Amino acid sequence: MQSEEFSTIAARVREAAHKIYPDVAALRRHLHKHPELSYQEFKTTACIKEYLAGLGIEAEPPLMETGVVALLRGEGAPSTGERRTVALRADIDALPLQEEIRHDFCSTVERCMHACGHDMHTAMLLGAATVLNGMKASLKGDVLLIFQPAEEKAPGGAKPLIDAGLLKKYKPSAIFAQHCFPNVRSGTVAMCKGGFMAAADELYVTIHGQGGHASAPHKTRDPILASAHVITALQHLVSRVAPPHESAVLSITSISGGHATNIIPGKVTMMGTMRTMNEELRALLHKKFEKTVRQVADAFDVEAEVEIRNGYPVLYNDPSMTDLAWEAGKEYLGDGNVRQSEPVMTAEDFAYYLQECPGSFWQLGTGLSDSAPGNLLHSPTFDPDEHALETGVGMMSYLALRYLAG
Repeated sequence: MQSEEFSTIAARVREAAHKIYPDVAALRRHLHKHPELSYQEFKTTACIKEYLAGLGIEAEPPLMETGVVALLRGEGAPSTGERRTVALRADIDALPLQEEIRHDFCSTVERCMHACGHDMHTAMLLGAATVLNGMKASLKGDVLLIFQPAEEKAPGGAKPLIDAGLLKKYKPSAIFAQHCFPNVRSGTVAMCKGGFMAAADELYVTIHGQGGHASAPHKTRDPILASAHVITALQHLVSRVAPPHESAVLSITSISGGHATNIIPGKVTMMGTMRTMNEELRALLHKKFEKTVRQVADAFDVEAEVEIRNGYPVLYNDPSMTDLAWEAGKEYLGDGNVRQSEPVMTAEDFAYYLQECPGSFWQLGTGLSDSAPGNLLHSPTFDPDEHALETGVGMMSYLALRYLAG
């Protein structure tokens, strides 16, 4: 396809995305009012199926209890040869947070909120389905629409879908997704080649000692004192084990032990997280973490239980697919509205798709220059700019058309 044809297609997508923006915003607000937690997205699933049915797109047989997979077949594909498929993904679950902002579409569910933009993601992919469905004649292949449950809760929804045969059945040759980022200006996107998001693992430690009266600590084996030294020792792993040029984060985020001022408890529990951008460093830090905890515990004559639960792997954006998304972004949004992103230490189960299929995952700007300080992901005051919906709908639609034309 020549550049003038791309320009025409981009203009048509912009017009379509602008036209359906009010409907997409209304859909997002409906989803925001009725959030559902991971693996419980039954009403959300029904809403997605109903919307797609209104477009004449039937949901494929389910691979999980919740979530929707659908195939939009293009009419511009060559009559001979193998049909190409590009996959677009949105996550659909909410977080266990009590919303603290004021809107007429605030969450109606106690301690449940779309605080990570998944209502936006879902609405944008449905919007993209609408745009692409209206341009099927220009679509030179098929679009696999993945509305994935449970991104927020390990093991996540991506790996079970893959294990159930999603990618083997539909054979997409590329996969793309986007995520709301309030620190990126609305109307723009930010992209990163290679390692973009971290592997995230959960850390659990229990220190068993011998409790007793606080007036006689010499007759106890104090797990609180031992735990303090364990935490201090663990902070040296990043500075003295991880190479300076390798990103790593280790945080103990919870500690619990004791219930009275005059009693030394017999047990302390701790939890935390470890995040790395390199699988070899990840494995090394796992070994060093367990060794450090056990050796410090031994020095204080207490026993340690250690559990490391592997979370999502490093999210690696395929360089060539990211280049394509970058070019498509410039063509659709303009040169100044696509920028370079630094790697971030948050985690995403979209990483599992990228281990099996080349693709890219980018930041969709949802912030305004005068955004409130509390407009953060996973915050009860998260408040994305809804005009980003139009940007996201158009970006996903144009990239799918652009990829299948290549």
